[in-house]
Amino acid sequence: MTKFSSRQITAIVVSVCSVLCVFGVLACLVVVHSGGGEGGGGAVGLVRTGEPRALGGDVGSDPIAELDGLIGQEAVKKEVHSLVSMVRVRNMREEHGLKTAKVTNNIVFTGNPGTGKTTVARLVAQVYRELGLLGRGHLVETDGMGLIGSGPGETARKVNQLCDSAMGGVLFIDEAYAITQGGGGGRGDEAVTALIKRMEDDRDSLVVIVAGYADEMRRFLDSNPGLASRFKRHIDFPDYTPDELTRIFEIYVTRNEYTITPEALGIVSAKMEEAVAHKGKSFGNARFVRNVFEDAVLRHADRLASQGSATAQDLSELTSADIVAAFE
Repeated sequence: MTKFSSRQITAIVVSVCSVLCVFGVLACLVVVHSGGGEGGGGAVGLVRTGEPRALGGDVGSDPIAELDGLIGQEAVKKEVHSLVSMVRVRNMREEHGLKTAKVTNNIVFTGNPGTGKTTVARLVAQVYRELGLLGRGHLVETDGMGLIGSGPGETARKVNQLCDSAMGGVLFIDEAYAITQGGGGGRGDEAVTALIKRMEDDRDSLVVIVAGYADEMRRFLDSNPGLASRFKRHIDFPDYTPDELTRIFEIYVTRNEYTITPEALGIVSAKMEEAVAHKGKSFGNARFVRNVFEDAVLRHADRLASQGSATAQDLSELTSADIVAAFE
């Protein structure tokens, strides 16, 4: 039996450790190069999250609950719930092997500005995603003139680009009647023709919602027989009442971490009554409320700046002076 000296044993141990270290480094290099495991090609620890979140579609949110939580618009909520029921029953019929009628999912929203049409369009997109009707459930927003190109062939190209970006979701066209009102030189007709074709070709993966004033939308749909046949469901958004506008103002106050004195809130309520009594066709509804709130915050800041110092309550509290100045 060969005997090794203590110096030789030490040398052997060092050599073995060195070899093991080399193999360990090589193994690590292989793992890094391969991407660290399943779905390789990236750095160690990379987590692939798949598709980006849809616009406004927070993971885990409940679009129906958010819809029901909106101020007013009870008739709108009823119509959307009817849409949900229709899709759910259609899905159940398919699960039982029953025939399902082909129903268009495109919608017409009519109403004045600031009545929540864009918000509800976003929620409809999310509801359709939850029901399996749409793959992504995102919202692509434009207006009628956004479909009109500047030169020959540009209009059809713009329409197709917008439809491509909305695939798996909803294309929301506000003031859609501008397509035919301001198209000029046949570009409006070109846009309508291209849009109708995409709605037909991609009816299982694209939903189009058009919106605007009721009379103008009626004339827009009558401008082309193919349009009316692809928008069978109409939802009207009535103006908000003075009480609803006041409640919306309170929501702005709370969400922005302000408070408001009872006297100031009473002035808001009275001013909303007055605004609704004298409103014109272009009355902004919730947009009007937002502008008033922003003006009140500006007046509040002017008042505090002139004081030179302020308490925490002063920095949060909107007073009658702020509200009166905001409405002037």
